[in-house]
Amino acid sequence: IGMWYKKVSLQTIVWVANRDRPISDLYSSELKILGGNLVLLSESQTPIWSTNISSTTSNSLEAVLLDNGNFVLRDVTNSEHPIWQSFDFPTHTWLPGSKIGFNKRTDSNQLLTSWKNSEDPAPGLFSLELDSNSSQYFILWNRSEHYWTSGPWNGQIFSLVPEMRLNYIYNFSYVNNENESYFTYSLYNPSVISRFIMDFSGQVKQLTWLNNTQEWNLFWSQPRQQCEVYAFCGAFGTCNQIVQPFCNCLYGFKSKLVKDWNLNDYSGGCVRKTDLKCENTSTANGEKDRFWVSPKMLLPVHPRSVSVGSAAECESTCLNNCSCTAYAYDSSGCSIWFGELLNLQQLSEDDGSGRTLYIRLAASEFSSAKNNKGIVIGAVVGSVAVVILLGLVLVVIRRWQRTSVGAAKAVEGSLVAFGYK
Repeated sequence: IGMWYKKVSLQTIVWVANRDRPISDLYSSELKILGGNLVLLSESQTPIWSTNISSTTSNSLEAVLLDNGNFVLRDVTNSEHPIWQSFDFPTHTWLPGSKIGFNKRTDSNQLLTSWKNSEDPAPGLFSLELDSNSSQYFILWNRSEHYWTSGPWNGQIFSLVPEMRLNYIYNFSYVNNENESYFTYSLYNPSVISRFIMDFSGQVKQLTWLNNTQEWNLFWSQPRQQCEVYAFCGAFGTCNQIVQPFCNCLYGFKSKLVKDWNLNDYSGGCVRKTDLKCENTSTANGEKDRFWVSPKMLLPVHPRSVSVGSAAECESTCLNNCSCTAYAYDSSGCSIWFGELLNLQQLSEDDGSGRTLYIRLAASEFSSAKNNKGIVIGAVVGSVAVVILLGLVLVVIRRWQRTSVGAAKAVEGSLVAFGYK
């Protein structure tokens, strides 16, 4: 069950009821009021989704979609106070009049959660939540890693969202009482169609519909750069802000879910092309695992510092632990990583903050790299040889042409000898 704008030509979904449990047959499923609840039934009459209200006793209920986008279940005799409303259960879109906040009685958040990708409304990894202890918003990855903050509310704007000063069309208000704290907003011009979304890109965005171009216009997004989004490229994926697509797999790895990557959902990350063989002998075909050099990197999160005296000792420390997947060594010391590498970023050549990361790979990956290098060198040498050969042929042809012309000039005007039999 979904909800979208009626006056927007591009279908734009703002709310989905059963985002965790899609129905398999659109034509035989039903939405009914049963036992005081709104219930979505499958073709076999199995409940797929419900408002899950336990205290309803009225027999005169109705479900109504209001003009502000709020889908409500209410008693027809008391329509001012809904028994249930979609505004209390937002998905990825924050509509005017609804609220995003913290319920102090139940110790729970009313939050925005991204879609999984552009086509799948299932809950994604990113959420926008109000800090329970202050008037600022956080964006979290997997409900655990906080990687962006709006800054505190100063009565007019969020301190770290300066775009709110530029002809802002929203009228925000903050409420904080003994039961809850939340933000809500309205539009200064009600005829404007605008929305906040927690995008599957991991960015919170404000968009406004333009009637003249029939498209959504992005007013601002945070974080500003895609690669600032935590773990955007997933495990063993590296983000590059200056190229498209933003995500690529490290050498020796491949995308785990190709279909998702084609939908710009990189959260599944990358997996090894060749498994490590270090359980007993740290060898693969008689060779030890080795480390691939990746320069100009923003290092992954959660390093573990190791006290060693040299780069060789740092490498050895990682190599001797089968769980160690990478290391880095420079003037700041030795850092090693265990398990998945997250939040990797490839920096530009002129970025002085880039560091070198040594990534553990199976020995066979280096044989492949050597073979590939040999193929490239062979192709280059072969191409050069062909060019040289063509050059020699051209030189011979030109010399032959000059000789022929010279001979013709030497006999011009002379007597012609005829043969006689």
